[in-house]
Amino acid sequence: MINIDATSSTPIYEQIVNEIKEGILKGIIEPGDKLPSVREMAKMMTLNPNTIQKAYQELERQKVTVTIRGRGTFVSEDYKPRKDEEKLMEVREFFKKGIVEAYYMGFKEEDIYEMIKSLLKELKGVEEDD
Repeated sequence: MINIDATSSTPIYEQIVNEIKEGILKGIIEPGDKLPSVREMAKMMTLNPNTIQKAYQELERQKVTVTIRGRGTFVSEDYKPRKDEEKLMEVREFFKKGIVEAYYMGFKEEDIYEMIKSLLKELKGVEEDD
């Protein structure tokens, strides 16, 4: 369910947050689904429970999940994406770096658009047209 790259410069808790959000976007994790407990997730992923706890806290801060005392952590039923200006700037910089790399690899503007459309389809779970 969640893939972690131990060699990545991205902190593990952020990778967990991103993987869960991607799972929701792809429909693998549905609104209302219960996430494994911190201990269960830590055991499954062989990670420190504090790392999982930090990821869950971040998901709750972003209102992606809701924790009900005594019952667990659930994907929010009424999550509404919101613009976070600081995060938006990070995303812009990330895209900018990717586009610069693509140009230096010889991609044309049309190729970059196609790659982005393909990735959006993948995230939405839409099959590619061959």
